[in-house]
Order: sequence, then C-alpha cells, then structure tokens
Amino acid sequence: MSAPTTTDTAHPDGQTADPRKVASASAVGAVIEWYDFFLYGTAAGLVFDRLYFNGLDGPAAQFAAFGTFAVGFVARPVGGLLFGHFGDRVGRKTMLIWTLLIMGVGTAVIGLLPTYDQIGVWAPILLVVLRVLQGIGVGGEYGGAVLLAVEFAPAGRRGWFGSFAHIGVPGGLFLASGAFSIASLLPDEQFLAWGWRVCFLVSIVLLAIGAWIRLSVMETPAFQQVQEAKHVTDKPVVEVLRHQPRRLLLGMGTRFVEGFTFNLFSVFFLAYAVTEVGMDRSTVLHAIMLGSAVGVVLVLVSGALSDRVGRRPVFAVGALVALVFAVPATRLVEGGSTLGIVVVMVGGLGVVYGVVYGPLAAFWSELFDTRYRYSALSLLYQLSGVVASGLTPLVAAWLVQRAGGGLELVAAYAVGVAVLSLVCVRLLPETRGRDLTVDEAPAHPSR
Repeated sequence: MSAPTTTDTAHPDGQTADPRKVASASAVGAVIEWYDFFLYGTAAGLVFDRLYFNGLDGPAAQFAAFGTFAVGFVARPVGGLLFGHFGDRVGRKTMLIWTLLIMGVGTAVIGLLPTYDQIGVWAPILLVVLRVLQGIGVGGEYGGAVLLAVEFAPAGRRGWFGSFAHIGVPGGLFLASGAFSIASLLPDEQFLAWGWRVCFLVSIVLLAIGAWIRLSVMETPAFQQVQEAKHVTDKPVVEVLRHQPRRLLLGMGTRFVEGFTFNLFSVFFLAYAVTEVGMDRSTVLHAIMLGSAVGVVLVLVSGALSDRVGRRPVFAVGALVALVFAVPATRLVEGGSTLGIVVVMVGGLGVVYGVVYGPLAAFWSELFDTRYRYSALSLLYQLSGVVASGLTPLVAAWLVQRAGGGLELVAAYAVGVAVLSLVCVRLLPETRGRDLTVDEAPAHPSR
C-alpha cells in the first residue's frame, strides 16, 4: 500500500482514505436528506394549506401549514439526541445510513398521503406524524454528515472539506425548488391533484443512491482512535453539558443568523410574495433556485477562506451583511418586482447564508472533543434550530399581522438575530488549526 499523500487521511489500522471522496459522499448524502426536508417547507407555503387544512379560513390554513412545518424542527432534537448518542458510541457511518432511510421513507409516504377531502381530520394528523419522522431523520443526519467530512480532513483544510457537508442545505433547497418549479408548469388543477406528489416520490430513487454512496465510506479516523484508546463515553450528552456548556450555548447563538436567514427567505418570503403580494409562483421559485445555487458556491468559498483567515472573521462578515440587508430585503419583497425578488433571494440565500454557513462545519466541530462531538453538534444545531429555524415562518407571520400586513417588524427581528449571533461569535475562541485528536476535557474510559 502506498504511503498517504498530503490529501490522504491515515486510519489507526493503516488504511488510508481520500478526504475529497469522503467529502463528496458527505455532500451527496446531505443534499438528498435536505431535499427531502425542504420539500415539506416548499409544499407548506404552496400546497398543504389548500389540501390538508382547507377546512380553515385562508390565513388560518396557512398558519396551520407553517405550524406543521415547525413540528419538524421540534422533532429534530429528538433525532439529534438519539443518533448523536449512538454516533458517539457506535460510530458515525452506521447512524448516517439509518437517518437516510428514515428520511427517504417518510418523504415518499407524504407523496401518497390522502387529502383532507378524502379522509378528513386524519389527513393533517398523518401529515404531522410523517413530518415528525422527517425531523428525527434530519436531526440525526447533521452531526454525522459534518463529522464524516471534518474528521477525515487534513488539519489545514477542515474549513474547505467541512463546507461540502454544508452544501447539503442550499443544494437540497435548489433541488426541492427545482422540482416544484417543474411541477408548477402543470395546470393548477393537475399540480394540486398529483404534480406536487411526484416531487416527494422521487425521494425513493434518491434514497437508493444515497445509501449506496454512504455504504462505501469508512468510519472516521478520529472516532476509531477514541475506540482504540477505550475513551468512548457512556453518556456523551452528559459529558458535553459537564465540560463545555459555555461553548455549546454560544455555538447555539451563532446558529441563529444562519437558521433564521434560510427559513425567512426560502419559506416565509416565498409564501408572502405569492399569497400577499400576488407574484407568480414559478418566478419566486426560480429566484430561490438562483439564490441557492449562489449559496452552494459561497459555502465552499467561505469554508476555504476560513482555513486562511479564521472561522470567526468570515462568519462575522456574513452576519454583518445580514444586519445591513434586513431592511432593503423586506422593502424589495413588498415591491413585488421580478428583479427585486431575485436580488432578495440571491442576497439572502446566496450571499448572507453562504458566507455565514461555510465556516461553521469546521468551527463547530473544532469547539468540542471527539468523545462527544456528534452529540454536541446535534444539540447545538437541533435545539437552537427549533427557535432559530422552525419558528421563523410562524413568528414572521405573527409579526406581519401585528404590523397590519407590512414587513417592518420582520426586518427589526432580522436585525436582532444578526446582532445576537455577532455577540456570540465574539465570545467564542478561534479554532482554526486545533488538533482534533487532543481532547481538552479529561477522558473517562467506558465501563
């Protein structure tokens, strides 16, 4: 066997793996899982209020649809805790196969679900159950996908390789918006009857592709070293709360601007532009696709840049842009022009989201010790996501009602979120170059 190259990662057992292949596998699997998850968000803004909550008045139906959207985020911490626990005890790879199966099956069944007119109240109840399954699956997905890329990466390129796991979010949104954009070409009657369902049923094919890719990847060397040293902890969640609670809480704070931005632009602004402003559905979806494509590129660029200048400076620039862009974005959405909505989506989903999200895979991973890193990332991402992401459309809809239909309070909310994340990143240490094989907290061998 040849000696490891500068891009190969050596395992404790002598095997080597190319981080580029591992990062690619992480990216593909993450895109598929987030495609499944974001299909629901798009459908919540365009379909579910008309098919599953049509027993309610217009605004109430949309509010209920956004409520089921939020349920997925409430379920995500359950998945994060469950798969994080076993990911720190059994391994990253096995958990990623299970999360993919749960997501794929749950999404496909949504595509077959009867409507309110067909089975009455059971339709929204079953929709909520399936959304919970989606939330559990994606809740366990995040930590494993990130660590698969980061723990294989060379120390000086973790920002770059880790960002591949993060293109799953804008990449998944791009595919979900693209699928709905194609389905929207159908006459409205056919779109509501069966067109939107095809987008969900495609998940079966994507599930098979993702499972095949992930089965070909080895366990990460960092976790294997923990296993060989017999430092696997029995209670990873307890350990992270005992040894690094401050980093966990501040890390959650940095999550706010990322989660809020993504769901404000991709879910709430989509629904507001179509239902309140009266814009064409396809126009807004195309703008979201363009913004997502820009986001994929900038996630990679900002991740690589964080390897050179540090995680904190790159993130801070993105959060500052979010603060400055808040008021202009809401004004442009209210304006209802095609150019305006393109600028909004490219600025929000492309520039802001791409820059803040790119360095976070490496940054968050480097904050925590290997023994409980999966659990720590899952807690950070999923618990904060309930408020930062899942409640964003609901809160924004409530603020619009309080403002009499305008978006000025939503803009103020966006400014506050950006300030919170800027304060939190200022209080965290720079992690670029940290040795992931050296734990900062004392190890407790498993019993």
